[in-house]
Amino acid sequence: MKLDRLLIKSFLEGVAKTRALVVGDLMLDEYLWGVVDRISPEAPVQIVEVKRKELRLGGAGNVINNLLTLNCQVDVVSVVGDDDDGQFLLRRLKERGVQKHGVFSQSGRVTSRKTRVFASNQQIVRIDQETRADISVESEELILSHVKAALASLDVIFLSDYQKGVLTDRLLKEVIALGRTANVPVLVDPKGDDYRKYQGATLLTPNRKEAQQATGIAITDEASLLESGRKRVAELELEALVLTRSEEGMTVFSANGEIHLPTVAREIYDVSGAGDTVLSLFGLGLAQKLPLATAARLANLAAGIVVGKVGTSTVCAQEMLAVVGLQQSDADQKIITAPLLKNILAGERQKGKAVIFTNGCFDLLHVGHVKYLQAARQLGDLLVLGLNSDDSIKRLKGPNRPLIGESERAHILAALDCIDYVVVFDEDTPLELITALCPDILVKGGDYTPEGVVGRELVESYGGRVELINFVDGKSTTNIINKILESYQD
Repeated sequence: MKLDRLLIKSFLEGVAKTRALVVGDLMLDEYLWGVVDRISPEAPVQIVEVKRKELRLGGAGNVINNLLTLNCQVDVVSVVGDDDDGQFLLRRLKERGVQKHGVFSQSGRVTSRKTRVFASNQQIVRIDQETRADISVESEELILSHVKAALASLDVIFLSDYQKGVLTDRLLKEVIALGRTANVPVLVDPKGDDYRKYQGATLLTPNRKEAQQATGIAITDEASLLESGRKRVAELELEALVLTRSEEGMTVFSANGEIHLPTVAREIYDVSGAGDTVLSLFGLGLAQKLPLATAARLANLAAGIVVGKVGTSTVCAQEMLAVVGLQQSDADQKIITAPLLKNILAGERQKGKAVIFTNGCFDLLHVGHVKYLQAARQLGDLLVLGLNSDDSIKRLKGPNRPLIGESERAHILAALDCIDYVVVFDEDTPLELITALCPDILVKGGDYTPEGVVGRELVESYGGRVELINFVDGKSTTNIINKILESYQD
């Protein structure tokens, strides 16, 4: 199935309804950026003067970040130490919006933290603080209990193995078996040289180096590539294996044969984190029952975006849509659903863009409408138009309206350059839509008072504002209808 904007939209809308469980090694990634201009008098080593630092979710947290960025519902299971870093990690999960989790503290364990020091745009040292021993039997039981309790509501399970002791052989075996029994896909980011512990999983996503280490087969040409992948699919009873090959793209192995996908990246700056993006997108695709080939193309599309960024990154809805042409002039691409638009606007706000919202029926578009919308667009960076559905208009204006159906009205409005997005709503007022989208500027016609604008209190509560714009005198749909009736009366 070829990727197009409609398929991407449908997939992204489905992600918001998808419930994923991430089980694996959580850690903190610390980044220190500085400059070096002298040598220490204590020893012949460089002195790094730190100018900037950042602390991020790492390990399995990279998968979590990818899922959350696409608005997936995420549950997390892991074990951390009873230390300050463990508490910080729990706070960061909460800040990222992970409402449900089974992250347990184990006494005496050290929460993994990897500190990377950069100077002159180069990493000069990495410092690891961690415990690599297997978690206790008690912690295993807590994890299994959480997985069993969550299983009935899950659409997909991700196992993110960094060999830090959380995914013990017992846990891997039992979680994979639970997923198979419940018909929930289990996807694994594997590590180590013994993949037998992943037997029965739905899909593995090793990179070339990991696959060579696990199979003992040097991947030097197409023949060795095929031998390595086919061997693992058969021996481990997998539905599929995805071998990521950096700038060469990826190859998907299954019982139905192989799919070779070249990278879609324009330029490759950094492949770190691309494997987590591939794992996440494959899982979200399989959770929606998409064909393996379609899930592969989605994952390859997202990976191509991520490797064009510096540092471990994620991909947002708008970036995926942009690649398949959302930013082109075709008006159809502006018509979008509220859940997907909410996700897109979140990415736009991170770029500092101000979102304008207005709404109406816009039945029989006329010059008054156009001038009003053009004026509204001048107030910010993106104009979102909430369009009353046909049923909504009938309730508001009577059984003879609208004169033009919602699909046709949406396409006419989307053709206007001043409108960035059109979203149809079925309620009598746009309050539910405003609540979901949280616009910065709420616009209505000059025939309103600020107190009468639906959503005013909500928008002003988080620092937004209401603007009133006067309509062109004498221009209204009702006047046009009356003029037509008068002109054609017998």
